[in-house]
Amino acid sequence: MKHISILVPQGAVALGCIDGSNRVFSQVNDVLLQSGEDPLFTVQMVGMNSDAQVYDKYFTVKPDATIADVRKTDLIIIPAVNGDMDEVIHTNSAFLPWIREQHAHGAEVASLCVGAFLLAATGLVDGKKCSTHWLSEPIFRDMFPNVELVPDRIITDEQGTYSSGGANSFFNLLLHLVEKYTNRDIAILLSKYFAIEIDRSSQSAFIMFTGQKDHPDDSVRDIQSYIEENFAERITVDQLTSHFAISRRSLERRFKKATRNTVTEYIQRVKIEAAKKGFETSRKNITEVMFEVGYSDNKAFRTLFKRTTGLSPVEYRKKYNRNVPMPARY
Repeated sequence: MKHISILVPQGAVALGCIDGSNRVFSQVNDVLLQSGEDPLFTVQMVGMNSDAQVYDKYFTVKPDATIADVRKTDLIIIPAVNGDMDEVIHTNSAFLPWIREQHAHGAEVASLCVGAFLLAATGLVDGKKCSTHWLSEPIFRDMFPNVELVPDRIITDEQGTYSSGGANSFFNLLLHLVEKYTNRDIAILLSKYFAIEIDRSSQSAFIMFTGQKDHPDDSVRDIQSYIEENFAERITVDQLTSHFAISRRSLERRFKKATRNTVTEYIQRVKIEAAKKGFETSRKNITEVMFEVGYSDNKAFRTLFKRTTGLSPVEYRKKYNRNVPMPARY
């Protein structure tokens, strides 16, 4: 019997992460029982203390046990806790030494969405890959520079620590764990039962690039604005150095420090974001949108678009533009 500990944190917890985790592992037990097999999981809600927590003003979760009660567990699930992340970590700091101790004794640890902040605060993913909601990328990088953040990933699996991307992608991590603890057939059955697309690996298609302007360098912000206002043009680093009277070395150093992107990367991200908007909102073909965002090389544009979004331009347009005509049926 594997013991699953779903944390009941304090704060603005995404209730779906707690309920979804409980339902998935409980459903596995039901599937096994229906097949004449013994259930595999004991699922407990575990709090820092025995107090019930109220989420979204209406929903109460009462821990089955406290961290002091649970001497040994096999998997700890950290749900998403929203808000000021320094405050979230401080409020739930009593979990951290318990998680580290359990991990040292063989427990695996999985964070869901921005639960990654609590996982990272344990130090268990220093030097390892970790994902979280793509909107939280800048603050996560600032708070945990020793973690290899991979915000495009739906899930990470790193030597007994796991993480998931944004929002409902936590279901993909749960299916990954179900497959690991049982088998592929049960994971597929669960994916069909909960209508979850199995084996998704990237959340790149969901990422909306808004630029990283929360920094103190006014000159770099001016350059960012210039790029965003002139994305349809062929912008080069040399052009920017001339226009803003700044040396190339200084521009590249300051830009990278302020935005975490090179100048070229930033230009590409702005152009691809504009292309995404074009595919979402117009009936223009791929070539027309490509020219509108300043690209003339079809192969280079398609390669960059897929690398950025995880989808080809055609796939992206079909997925997000409801006005794309359906193919004729014969």
